[in-house]
Amino acid sequence: MSATLTLPQTPLWIDGAAVPATSGQSLTVSSSATEDLIAELGVAGKDDVDRAVAAARKAFGRWATTPAGKRTRILNKAADLIRARAGELAELESRNNGKPVAHCKGEILSGAEVFEFFAGAATKITGETVPAIMPGTLSLTVKEPIGVCAQIIPWNYPFMMASWKLAPALAAGCCIVLKPSELTPLTAMKLAEILAEAGLPAGVLNVVHGPGETVGNWLVTHPGVDKVAFTGGTETGRAIMAAAAGRLKRLTLELGGKSPSVVFADVDVEAVAAASVHAIFYSAGQSCEARSRILVEQSVHDRFVEAFVAKAGKLVVGDPTQEVTHVGSLISAEHLAKVDGFVQRAVAAGVTVALGGKRAEAHAKGHFYLPTVLTGVTPEHEVFKQEVFGPVVTITPFASEAEALKLANGTDYGLFASVWTRDLARGLRMAQGISSGGVGINQPFTAFSGLPFGGTKQSGLGRELSVRSLDAYLEEKAIMANTTDKVFNPFGL
Repeated sequence: MSATLTLPQTPLWIDGAAVPATSGQSLTVSSSATEDLIAELGVAGKDDVDRAVAAARKAFGRWATTPAGKRTRILNKAADLIRARAGELAELESRNNGKPVAHCKGEILSGAEVFEFFAGAATKITGETVPAIMPGTLSLTVKEPIGVCAQIIPWNYPFMMASWKLAPALAAGCCIVLKPSELTPLTAMKLAEILAEAGLPAGVLNVVHGPGETVGNWLVTHPGVDKVAFTGGTETGRAIMAAAAGRLKRLTLELGGKSPSVVFADVDVEAVAAASVHAIFYSAGQSCEARSRILVEQSVHDRFVEAFVAKAGKLVVGDPTQEVTHVGSLISAEHLAKVDGFVQRAVAAGVTVALGGKRAEAHAKGHFYLPTVLTGVTPEHEVFKQEVFGPVVTITPFASEAEALKLANGTDYGLFASVWTRDLARGLRMAQGISSGGVGINQPFTAFSGLPFGGTKQSGLGRELSVRSLDAYLEEKAIMANTTDKVFNPFGL
């Protein structure tokens, strides 16, 4: 960094205030679309993580016993503030992670909806009475917040993923140490400020910055942390699971995907091709649930490929500040190289590039990759099985419903799937047979407040977004009371 360049400082957020990192270390934050430096990030050291966890533990007793109605009002106020500042937040998000600003605004508003949803859920946390186990007893259960939670957020949906994790944890009465990605930390700090303005007490939310290998690992293994919630790659999820095992920490892991889209011959091919373009190329394919494997019934395969390539070829790749842009930049030069590596290895293995397959050469700066369509892909190809996490889709034919189901289930992942058919019974059979956390029938969308979101197999543990997601932040306690005026004497002494 040039000595004459002064960048905005991004501090930590501990105990209700923005504070500098005591480690003396910093990282620069850049725009993935322009490669311009946009902020300097204070990197937390072990002492900073300890301070954040201590602040959360100190605040826990008060927040856990705060009346649910007050928690509801704070979360609703936060949702109002998010909506009021959606434009500003979207511009900041877009500038940092390179997504089209219109897409970012939709994600910010989705975050507001999540806060509203769990604001209402906070007052619905109830236990139950249990039929008497023996005469003279009353048995019941209560649900209590787990405690202090470490929440580790990815770079692909920074604000929205923070909302997904913070809202249920706060509604349940937990306190949090949040670690956003060091690549996209800016809106997390804005969210901390918004929650403080909404009335969240000091210490309930703390934000620390830095690489996962250091800051993330300290949080996962910290003796003061009771639960870890993580969204990111499957390999990292396994490492977190192993590190958390030493203290039997509670876990929620939303991990990788290689989601299929199954297209039967009875559909409107043009319409389904258009919807399928959105399902993979939204967020430049940097979505864990992106439908990156399209399986098409043999009789319409060639027609579907032609329609899909024609529509994907119309996507506007470029400046994320422009409303006309469909596909922004990838997050980094390293990630672009990784995506391109998958494509080049596929080509070497005999796969055909029907569209794209290279960096967008019209953009000298930024990390833009052309929407890429690969055909001639079989289950043996790496690109069929492994998550690319970029604007790359494979199209593979199938001959029967049974083969379609086998292909759909032919990876280690199980996050989401789409099924396209006019035969509702067949759509429901496929939905039952596909091993995934969610299935969309004749629609490309994946995640809404109220519907559980999460995966099977190597795609993770637990669910987010539904009312039952609160249970991931609650412990159930059994209480059995003697209602007589005598003490039980089982031994008859």
